[in-house]
Amino acid sequence: MYITITPQKLGSNYSQSAAGFVDYLEKENQLPGMEKDHEFFFYQKEDGISPEVVIKEIDANTAKLKKIEPKFYSITVNPSAYELKKLQNNSEALKQYTRELMKDYASCFNREINGRPVTVNDIKYFAKIEHQRAFKGTDFQVKENQPYASKILQLKNEVRKIERGELVGDIKAKEVQILKLEREAPYQQNRQRIVQGMLKEGNQSHIHIIVSRKDASNSFSLSPGSKYKSSEVEMNGKLIKRGFDRDLFFQKAEKTFDKTFQYQRNFVETYQARKDFIKSPKLYFSAIVGLPASEKALAMKMLRETGIPMLPAVPLSKAQLTVKFIKSIQRGIHLASKSASIGI
Repeated sequence: MYITITPQKLGSNYSQSAAGFVDYLEKENQLPGMEKDHEFFFYQKEDGISPEVVIKEIDANTAKLKKIEPKFYSITVNPSAYELKKLQNNSEALKQYTRELMKDYASCFNREINGRPVTVNDIKYFAKIEHQRAFKGTDFQVKENQPYASKILQLKNEVRKIERGELVGDIKAKEVQILKLEREAPYQQNRQRIVQGMLKEGNQSHIHIIVSRKDASNSFSLSPGSKYKSSEVEMNGKLIKRGFDRDLFFQKAEKTFDKTFQYQRNFVETYQARKDFIKSPKLYFSAIVGLPASEKALAMKMLRETGIPMLPAVPLSKAQLTVKFIKSIQRGIHLASKSASIGI
């Protein structure tokens, strides 16, 4: 499970309307042949919400917010291929999970509304399921294919110049070179070189959630971007609780999925393991080494599938956890994090 929470910006400024983001989320519905599989927005108590209603509701829920403050946040929930395989009715199961997840979201605010804790009924949000995902420039497959892409582009430019009479050369020979480079690129999908913008194969279902900065009554600010987990501040002579515990939210999100769908989570899929991977690779791989044989085999399979570039081989014993191996891991952590394979 890979979850991100981000304020929506246009350049250096926060979006003053949800219209642009909602339009972006409608892109899949606008593809040819998607009429019967149209995915509407939904929230805690209702399905079938139109984009127009989402924009109207979010844009109207911004009382007393300044231009320099986020009006709404985007939560993106990306289940793994293993988690998606566990779900029977994909869209309905993801909707069920979203509604449970938003209860967890509400519970992680260190705030009170009229003397009581924040509940999901205080959260103004709309969610949408998407079933496709494209490769990004930050994906490791695109990055490692880039030298081939650059050479192919150079050759194609040379072919065009020869055709225009600006360059002397053998077009056929260059086209043969292009085909050879296309085949030699290390990452392929359906015998095609993976490039930015190419749709990923397999089940790519994920959830987008638009959540208002203000509560449902448009009276209280609820910011998941708060730098505080839990604190109190005096305002107008009263102590006010503030903060949002992201760490707790990610932990709860994982446990809620496992409980809802009776999912048996492998060590390398856990939130704590991903934190260990970033902060202490030696601790992380020592834990893998200590797993029972069947769990370790699955863990190694999952690691290979992430494409983490610094894993030529997972050590089979603690003796193999050398300083050189750990350093090679640490050199690759930044790239792996950017590819969202191990994001927290």
